[in-house]
Amino acid sequence: MINIDGSYGEGGGQIIRTAVALSAVTGTDVTISNIRSNRPKSGLKAQHMSAIRTAADMTGARISGLKSGSTELTFSPGVSTSGGIPGGYYKIDIGTAGSITLLLQCLMPIALAAQEPVSLDITGGTDVAWSPPIDYMAHVLLPVLETMGLKCNIKLQRRGYYPRGGGRVAAIIHPLALRAVDLDKEKEADTKKEEGMEKEWERGKEKEPCRVAGISHSSNLPPHVMQRQADAATAALEKAGYSSSIDTWAANSPSTGSGITLWCGHAGGSALGKRGLPAEKVGKAAAGEIITELGSGAAVDVHLADQLIPYIGLAGGGSLTVRDVSGHTRTNIWVVEQFLGVEFRIEEKKDVFKISL
Repeated sequence: MINIDGSYGEGGGQIIRTAVALSAVTGTDVTISNIRSNRPKSGLKAQHMSAIRTAADMTGARISGLKSGSTELTFSPGVSTSGGIPGGYYKIDIGTAGSITLLLQCLMPIALAAQEPVSLDITGGTDVAWSPPIDYMAHVLLPVLETMGLKCNIKLQRRGYYPRGGGRVAAIIHPLALRAVDLDKEKEADTKKEEGMEKEWERGKEKEPCRVAGISHSSNLPPHVMQRQADAATAALEKAGYSSSIDTWAANSPSTGSGITLWCGHAGGSALGKRGLPAEKVGKAAAGEIITELGSGAAVDVHLADQLIPYIGLAGGGSLTVRDVSGHTRTNIWVVEQFLGVEFRIEEKKDVFKISL
């Protein structure tokens, strides 16, 4: 039995997702106390409960404390990787605009350890506050995980915004062993130089800026909203020296909302619209995020770093560079170390931090 203090570090829902996922994969019982004690409303929410319930179904786990607002949970898996986590189809309705991507953060590592592919049909929020947008997961997180061996197909069937939700995502995760990767811009650039590809990687003394892609979307709002978001982002990126190609998507959703997600390599930026906030500010905010990340010299953005930590742990090695080590990243490192008996290293390296295992 591993005891996890849910108030550790940033003290949010990430501790629950990572702890339950690693409990399921390793077959180790876990008790999490002080759940989300650092949040205005402590305890379990609908999104956490849906993830835990599905994880229990996948592993035959026994659960105590699974109720809304609960601040303590015990998860005891019935099977482990040696016993064989079965694959199969799972239909999940969060019942609110609870984040689909956060739910997937918990379930994807478990599915990797299954005997057969895991198919998930999830209803909830695809573009909601305090969570990665579905486009970020598809275009920033998954490509990195694919280099580690993950095979995951995600199909966005319908967007869901706060508070009504109603978004729908289908995902198929194939069980595979993860391999370690080193995500380091300097190392990658040095390799390219050794292969005689300097011109492709450099312009004078500076690296060639990448082309930013993106999607600006809205539902039940005038079309000019998503277009203004896209135009503002394009203008901000151009001013910073980046070319871009941002598509617009009129979402057919039961909920009302808008947002924009941008990506380039292992960096992303996003923003959500809200009542009273000009569309131009939404687009500019997303552009500002990715401009900061692309100019940092780090291999991955600050949000991607914390999401990769459990996979690096399960792969048994790997590294990345990031401009700042967030509280989410440090907390995830701590949780992974409790379960896997590994020790991550954090080194300051010029203007970035290197996290390695």
